[in-house]
Amino acid sequence: MLSLVAMAGDGIQRRHFLHGAATAGVIGLTSTTTGAQETTTDGDGGDGQQLSLRVGTSAGGTRDVGLAVERAVSQHSDALDYSTIESPGYIGTIFRMAQGQFNAGITDNNSLTKAMDDRGRFSEQSVDQVPYYGFYAFPYSIYVVARDGTDIETFDDLAGANVYPAEPGYSTRATTLDVWSQEPTADVFEQMNLQNMGVDSAPGAMEEGRIDAAIAYGTPGVRYTGWVREFASRVDVHYVEPTDALIESAESYDGAGTSRTAYDDWSMDQDIGTDEVFTWDLQVNYTFNPAASEDAVYELCRVVDEHNETVNEAEEQFNDFESVSEMHASAIERLPVHPGAAQYYKDNDAWNDDLQVGE
Repeated sequence: MLSLVAMAGDGIQRRHFLHGAATAGVIGLTSTTTGAQETTTDGDGGDGQQLSLRVGTSAGGTRDVGLAVERAVSQHSDALDYSTIESPGYIGTIFRMAQGQFNAGITDNNSLTKAMDDRGRFSEQSVDQVPYYGFYAFPYSIYVVARDGTDIETFDDLAGANVYPAEPGYSTRATTLDVWSQEPTADVFEQMNLQNMGVDSAPGAMEEGRIDAAIAYGTPGVRYTGWVREFASRVDVHYVEPTDALIESAESYDGAGTSRTAYDDWSMDQDIGTDEVFTWDLQVNYTFNPAASEDAVYELCRVVDEHNETVNEAEEQFNDFESVSEMHASAIERLPVHPGAAQYYKDNDAWNDDLQVGE
């Protein structure tokens, strides 16, 4: 489970980060009824009944984003009742949505692709239903830094090094290892000495020289996660240049997006020797059970679009959309879009014909 600590940092500018995965044709999934359906109405609550979405949300920064969206709904919608429901991480959210415990949830593209392919945790216990895509919430963007004095300059130099890809169980670690373990970077990955400690121990281990390199991540232009900020305040580090092989691995992995971000817009408050960082991105989305009311999903899309500023005022980690089409910037070709969200995009001339509406 991820936990972000708010650290504004002088000089960090308000970000506009919406680098989505390329979208092509989408396969359909079968709709099933869940035990957490809401009351449906004509779309605006006109018959006196309330639209309802119960949204599964894990802890830390994800919960902060969910609560910011809930706040915007409470201020700007008379039709929709939005409830934040505690959920154990992104994978746990998918499991609980499939069990009907709630009809919406915040989860990530990597976990969704694993659910569709019965990989990872889903190889032990598959789900009969994978939620439909709704809209892009925020990214966790990831790159690598090394301690000064280690002679690690490029990704290839991580072979034989003590590398910390975050705490076991973290989604950022899982996505990183999924990218690295592919061809053509598998040979370097297999030679790394992966470190498995908790994030509370990692800054001290770096300071003591027990970790040579570690991932750095957060939401560009907003903040880094807490333990990254901690080691950056205690240890001099430098950017590990990506090789062509790493870029190829990241761009070919369908569970992650990629981007390039100006370092001045997302500084660690030290010079790490680069003007730009190449990142692989854990893309976090709002998703919905196929049985979720189309009217309720449509109304939530409307609030998020028309009152994006209200959400950002409460939690700037949430994406700053400049257009409606950017709301589905993280849509992946294998995951259908919920009909309520699709209708909102179509009504606002923002639909992508490469996408397909869920059944």
